[in-house]
Amino acid sequence: MSFLSLMVKNPFRNRTRAALAIVGIAIGIATIVVLGMVTGGLQTATTSTLKAGAAEITVTPVGSSGFGSAGGTLNESLANDLLNISGVSNTAGVIGLNANVTGVSNASSSGFGEGLLINGIDSDKLSLEGIDSINGSFYSNGSSNELILGTTAASNLNKTVGSTINLFGTNFTVTGIYQTGNFITDSGGFMALNTLQNLTSNDGKVSDIAVKVADNANVTTVSQSIKNAYPNQLTATTAADQANRINQGLGFINTASFAISLLAIVIGGIGIINVMIMSVFERTREIGVLKAVGWRSSRILTMILGESIILTLTAAVVGIVVGVIGVNVLLAVTGAGFKPELTVGILLRAIGIAFLVGIIGGLYPAYRASRLPPTEALRYE
Repeated sequence: MSFLSLMVKNPFRNRTRAALAIVGIAIGIATIVVLGMVTGGLQTATTSTLKAGAAEITVTPVGSSGFGSAGGTLNESLANDLLNISGVSNTAGVIGLNANVTGVSNASSSGFGEGLLINGIDSDKLSLEGIDSINGSFYSNGSSNELILGTTAASNLNKTVGSTINLFGTNFTVTGIYQTGNFITDSGGFMALNTLQNLTSNDGKVSDIAVKVADNANVTTVSQSIKNAYPNQLTATTAADQANRINQGLGFINTASFAISLLAIVIGGIGIINVMIMSVFERTREIGVLKAVGWRSSRILTMILGESIILTLTAAVVGIVVGVIGVNVLLAVTGAGFKPELTVGILLRAIGIAFLVGIIGGLYPAYRASRLPPTEALRYE
């Protein structure tokens, strides 16, 4: 038997103890993988807000969150007034709110937030929302009982082109299904601005105004010009600002992942120390025989430390597999509108943590085994 094969087989002599150690470490690794994949998926999804052709600036009332508000708070006429500002090439008034879908629970109707996120905008302005093509056809402007749904919302609601959906006590026909790549937009739907205004008693009002900047204009400069033109009335948020806000929020997930990594190292290290000390204790006579036939202390130390690392790397593989499968199943069940992203960095972090746990957990037992006097070890019963 080679030295390497000996190290590979030794940790699994006591299968129950090895399995418990692997499960304990794998749980921590799986959690790190899940958080990393969710964060990566959300960060990738937020970059879609910078999609070419969509509006680069969202204008909202001063004091709002920058993502619009429920119901109309701005005069619709402001959309035309903003066209007079240098650098603005196109604008569109938008009204948005969450709507309950008859026959569907609020929590599962859209996969993002409570209820289905519905936006009212003229169909010829949909390109400012990143909607350039559609499966089916666009809705008619004016008072029409038609709407289009994002791919995520349509999937969660089990709707296709031609299906009927009841909103605000009114039946609407789904004329088309769109996909923008933005998980928020794809989790909602759009209908004619005038239709939604009438349904919600917001005649002549909008929640926010989407602004498209001219090709030769600077987005930041135009944004500041809007604020200067309407001080204490309007605020302008760029798509890059919105993406940064979301990414800042995702920083909390990264911090949690880092904390879990430290916890996994501590708990996993303690568990491996216990397992390897028991292993050394049970193999005291065996170690004495190896030293008696000429094995150096450094070779004993290497063997025990290698066994510890093999045990934790096995746990890493199990944790990665469980984490990848688990996060995909979880997001599929909840209907989240984004895909988790598995990167090389996440894999290296998981394997690196497992390797570090193996080193920390196996160092003391390995040192203890290497210092056993061969004569005393041979007398051990």
